[in-house]
Amino acid sequence: MIKTIKLSELSVAERHSLTRRSPVSDPAVRQGARRIVESIRDGGDDALRAASERHGGGLADGSFAIDPAEFSRAADRIDPDLLAGLDAAHAAITDVHQSQRPSPTMVSPVAGVDVERRWAPLRRVGVYAPGGLAAYPSSVLMAAAPAAIAGVDEIVVASPAGPNGSVSDVVLAACAVAGVTEFYAMGGAQAVAALAYGTESIRPVDKVVGPGNAWVTAAKLEVFGVCGIDLPAGPSEALEIVDASADPTIVAADLISQAEHGPDSVAVLVAVGDSVADLVLAEIEPLLDRLDRSDIIRSALAENALIAVAGDLEEACAFANEFAPEHLGIHTANPEDVIAAVPAAGSVFAGHFAPHSAGDYATGANHVLPTGGLARAYGPLSVEDFGSFRQIQRITRDGLAALRPTVASIARGEGLSAHRLAVDIRFEDPT
Repeated sequence: MIKTIKLSELSVAERHSLTRRSPVSDPAVRQGARRIVESIRDGGDDALRAASERHGGGLADGSFAIDPAEFSRAADRIDPDLLAGLDAAHAAITDVHQSQRPSPTMVSPVAGVDVERRWAPLRRVGVYAPGGLAAYPSSVLMAAAPAAIAGVDEIVVASPAGPNGSVSDVVLAACAVAGVTEFYAMGGAQAVAALAYGTESIRPVDKVVGPGNAWVTAAKLEVFGVCGIDLPAGPSEALEIVDASADPTIVAADLISQAEHGPDSVAVLVAVGDSVADLVLAEIEPLLDRLDRSDIIRSALAENALIAVAGDLEEACAFANEFAPEHLGIHTANPEDVIAAVPAAGSVFAGHFAPHSAGDYATGANHVLPTGGLARAYGPLSVEDFGSFRQIQRITRDGLAALRPTVASIARGEGLSAHRLAVDIRFEDPT
């Protein structure tokens, strides 16, 4: 049974408990991930192999690396229609992300002072792609394609092998399509740690990106500082805002499409009125009977689904904005009004013909998105995430002379006389 609440009846504390959440809410997961990360940091390949034996994700022979030559061979083995789909998805991602590569800027706030902001790609990036029981080639494309556009030299994918100790051909084929340079069969927190710290056989990366479960997300938070991370992209979330104009079958389909990812997926229906909520709820069970992963969806709905009934659209949008969902579906008479009212969302799907799965696979928009309410502060993975900015200051003698009074007064106010000296000494007569 999906929990149902009325937004108008929530106390402040109850509302905060729903909206002020974390991508990794279980302290035991944080602690467990920390122990795994530390073991890989200290134990290298042996610890990584032991973790793979305990938690799964390793190759049957105990090795980690897959020869990049295997990428193209895997592409030849998969169904041609599937390969065509990967090519089409990659082309769309490339089209959407090409415009994201930053351009340098130059500003002269004072004559003789030039301040340049210049962006450069990272050298080596680790991409985590979920795997194991299911294959997610789309996650390889979503991270590796922007990395290639950015100009990253070394794109390293980590993804767990399946229970049979092998990696899916479709994942390896995606590596061929996206220009991946290295692949390691490893999963979970141990994979993130190996990418960040390196082992005897795996060189460390500058940054780890990509989605994953709570353990992967917790490990990314643990290694932040040793290397960069993109954003905490944890278990999938969908929030649908619905009014009386919505098609309840379409809304139900969108809700369960994100719940399909796993039992920890979050599905929230924010309905304007009880009757709208009831209509959507009635459509879920008939749709589940048509699906292969219905047991997973039922588990996710039972554990993590919520129906929130709003008195009007303004109340619905206010709650959605506080919740800050990964995916926001808009099923209302005027979607543009909702788009403007809910800026805190990772990826927005507006209207009857905008299913979440189109964004997951085919529109070219990135599906690596902030979860756990972090859409308040983060956006989708982008080309900018695969590089960094630096600022360059060029100052002439006249320019520094113009800045000299400002430096002197602030240095005096902060009691930092060496700061003032570094300017003054440049104007002293060396004789």
